[in-house]
Amino acid sequence: MESENQTNISEFLLLGLSEDPEFQPLFFGLFLSMYLTAVLGNLLIILAIIFDSHLHTPMYFFLSNLSFVDICFIMTTVPKILVNIQTQSKDISYIGCLTQMYFLMTFSGMDNFLLAVMAYDRFVAICHPLHYTIIMNPRLCGLLVLMSWVIMFLAPLLHTLLMMRLTFCIGTEIPHFFCELVLIIKIACSDILINSIVLYVAATLLAALPLSGILFSYSQIISSLMRISSAGGKYKAFSTCVSHLSVVFLFYGTGFGVYLSSALTHSSQRISIASVLYTVVTPMLNPFIYTLRNKDVMQALGRLLSRATSCP
Repeated sequence: MESENQTNISEFLLLGLSEDPEFQPLFFGLFLSMYLTAVLGNLLIILAIIFDSHLHTPMYFFLSNLSFVDICFIMTTVPKILVNIQTQSKDISYIGCLTQMYFLMTFSGMDNFLLAVMAYDRFVAICHPLHYTIIMNPRLCGLLVLMSWVIMFLAPLLHTLLMMRLTFCIGTEIPHFFCELVLIIKIACSDILINSIVLYVAATLLAALPLSGILFSYSQIISSLMRISSAGGKYKAFSTCVSHLSVVFLFYGTGFGVYLSSALTHSSQRISIASVLYTVVTPMLNPFIYTLRNKDVMQALGRLLSRATSCP
């Protein structure tokens, strides 16, 4: 098969979830509704935290950043899916594909780091409550978020630059509905050894380290809770972690689901469906988890909506 250098490749073809035209209106409606729900839900949480002084604490500062990242995360993929379904087109430009891949890695990595930072916040709040305001000061909170952004802007840039050295065959098809790094590496027509090594090293460092931090934080939290004598005290302390734990299980559960689907099956459709849960459903459900399980957020949203409806 004739191959061309990446500078001459103008576009890739995204195969999507299904090529059956009968399913396209259904997919369009589902993706649009999930997209609007995710954006609106996360935006409401951000506004509630900004305008309610009761939520100006480290925990909600990190939550507002998580909501912002989730909005960016879902905006990276779904608008292109909707456009392709509406225009009955499958193509995505070479530059557009690399750009989408870069921001997908950036925002998924930010989710990873923010969940670890939020776990550390809960660890300090429960295990060192008397020193919480001293340790989790505004400077440290801002520094933790800033460091996460810097790392996740630079690490995907390395992958993107390495991708630009690969060559691709004419009419390259991506068996997915977005440009995912692993799949793009697999369909390259040149040697991918360096890309694969960097990919696995980066995945180990950028995914395993935050996950290890989350597991360590909760091991210390559980150990601290075991030393509390009253059942009421244990419940009150642990209740502040329920929302975060739910988001952690949802994020890593769907992420491992995508990984297992890729490892155990060669069906691109099953892998794509698993990826929908990770890239679309998770950002959509996070606002519901934090509002339904958090009295402070629900009250802040109520005050925000009351203020909005009372304005002339």
